[in-house]
Amino acid sequence: MCDDHTVQDDTSSKTALTRREFNTLAAGATLALTVPKTANAQTVTLNAVQVNTSDGVCDAFFVHPKEGKHPAVLIWPDILALRPSFEAMASRLAESGYAVLCINPYYRDAKAPVVETGESFSDEVTQRKVLPMYRNLSPETHVRDANAFVDWLDQQASVDTLRPMGTMGYCMGGPMVMRAAAARADRIGAACAYHPVSLATDADDSPHLLIPKINASVLIALAENDDERNPDDKHVLSAAFKANDVTANIEVFDGALHGWCVLDSRVYNKEPAERAWAQTLALFEASL
Repeated sequence: MCDDHTVQDDTSSKTALTRREFNTLAAGATLALTVPKTANAQTVTLNAVQVNTSDGVCDAFFVHPKEGKHPAVLIWPDILALRPSFEAMASRLAESGYAVLCINPYYRDAKAPVVETGESFSDEVTQRKVLPMYRNLSPETHVRDANAFVDWLDQQASVDTLRPMGTMGYCMGGPMVMRAAAARADRIGAACAYHPVSLATDADDSPHLLIPKINASVLIALAENDDERNPDDKHVLSAAFKANDVTANIEVFDGALHGWCVLDSRVYNKEPAERAWAQTLALFEASL
């Protein structure tokens, strides 16, 4: 998750937004204007949806092209969960021809949004709010949820079930991506993690130990400051992917801080974020 080092980076970086700038950017109308335009964008239909799981009902955001059937993509948000910035990012992806479900990972405890516009994980009040919900999640809940969400997507008329599915995750969503790709190797053909945390640990349930079960092409986009603190992770992951003949692109994005891909992050960095987005679209085009 976003740790103390990242909180310091968020508030001290020369490229970080001030609180006033951040609150302005995060406001709904302004945020919509910051989403880069999609070339040849398809007209999309968007809905708030409810997904039944073995643990309850998950509130989520589902957006897809208005016409036809399309490959599905499951998005796992960062530690601040489902909110307007992720709805905007999901909608942008749908405009490129995908049926996209972005979920609220904290549905067991609260409906989304769980934070107010302008809140950041660097705020102590926000940390006290979200950390108990974060700690209620586990590798077991990740897998149960992945199964429920994949099955729900395959029941939607806008989803082409003959084509593989993609999954994307940010920050704490990185381990969820890995566990989903392993648990549903029958459906997931592309998996992307952006500034992920805890992918290669010493624990018995470390996500990298699931790589032998993954049947997807993988993109792992690492923040420069995350790599500085855990420089061996990329090597551990690369070796595991290679040993299991899993196609994977692991890249450290120079100058990008943890959280740089998310539109309402105080360290959002457009140029490397757009590079990661372009790599994602290329992977999905080749794999889904």
